[in-house]
Amino acid sequence: MTSQHDNTESAGDEYKTYGEIVWGQFKKYKVSYYCVYGVLALFVLAMVCPVLAMNVPFYLYVPEGVGPETLQGTSFPWLVALFDQNFFNSGVDIFFNFLLFYVPFTVLAWYAVGRRVGDLDNQNAYRKRRFKFIGIASVVGTIAFIAIYMYGFRQPYVDYQAMVGLDEGVRAIFPPLEHSYRNVNLMAVSEGPSWEHWLGTDREGRDVFTRILYGTRISLTIGIVAVGIYATIGIILGSLAGFFGGRVDAVILRLIEIMMCFPVIFLLLTLAGFIEEASVFHIMLIIGLTGWTGIARLVRGEFLRLRNQDFVQAAVALGFDQFRIIFRHVMPNAIQPVYVAATFGIAGAILIEATLAFLGVGPPDVPSWGQILTSGRNTQDMTMILASGFAIFLVISLLNLIGEGLRDATDPKLRK
Repeated sequence: MTSQHDNTESAGDEYKTYGEIVWGQFKKYKVSYYCVYGVLALFVLAMVCPVLAMNVPFYLYVPEGVGPETLQGTSFPWLVALFDQNFFNSGVDIFFNFLLFYVPFTVLAWYAVGRRVGDLDNQNAYRKRRFKFIGIASVVGTIAFIAIYMYGFRQPYVDYQAMVGLDEGVRAIFPPLEHSYRNVNLMAVSEGPSWEHWLGTDREGRDVFTRILYGTRISLTIGIVAVGIYATIGIILGSLAGFFGGRVDAVILRLIEIMMCFPVIFLLLTLAGFIEEASVFHIMLIIGLTGWTGIARLVRGEFLRLRNQDFVQAAVALGFDQFRIIFRHVMPNAIQPVYVAATFGIAGAILIEATLAFLGVGPPDVPSWGQILTSGRNTQDMTMILASGFAIFLVISLLNLIGEGLRDATDPKLRK
């Protein structure tokens, strides 16, 4: 005969959150489920880019009397170059280089405490511990990255490849591909595919494969950050319009209609025209400030549906303040469509960035896939056109398939 306490624990173990229910349904859509692993593989590829392609050696030994005194002896230039803002002048590269060390450290820390967390009998306690760990790891990682980036470490440029040829005593171990996406080589301009350059070189002698490899970082970052910006704006404005209604709703609706009147590309080009030297972060901000209307309309519709529900009226009757009602009671129940829209939005933001880069908007030294595409068009290099076009097609297809699976998994009528 089981006790009441045992029955309570059993019921707690069987309880599933909304996210767990959706994830269980999502896994039944096999194509979409495997596409998640494809996107995760792209993230891992973006992190390990310096391990695969970089013209700085992992290990360097320079005997006495050869080269500068500061480089004589044994050194590990690769580790230093990862956070050198002269070598990697983009914050995106510094961020992914930071993740290259921080993600494995976080995973090891999780496994170190995983036994204690995994042995918890109460499923709710396990969830709380898990979210607490993720929250602490995210805060610590953010503070550490900001500190590293604000420090602004810089060192003089060194041609390590030329140094290896100075003396037979110089020894070095380079990554598999000894190329940088920035370095210009006028002795290898517009070369075709070869063992040295797998996809050839552009008209400035830069390795195309290396640029496409590092371009993964640009595309994923722009997609996620831009969608994060406009999802935040859309959620806030949509929730205010749907909850308060009246004049607040009318003003926000007019703002949405005004934003939707302008063609997106022309609006983006106009905003970019006010920036003298557009950077990756400018492109993220421009896309984020112009793409929030769809999210706002979705959230507004959900709030209009939920604001008269019993649980909202009960919260009002209990005297809760409006901020708490909006963001603690209504928002968790209204945000589900945003997840689906955000997934499709990431694909759309990547495509918009590639379009802007193709049109010449953006920093010229950043390895954007759109920029590689327009460079291939200008030189009629089919290898560059097909390689960059396939990269764009692959990422957008993966994200769209994930979005379709997530849309079906969140629809109760389509549950399997």
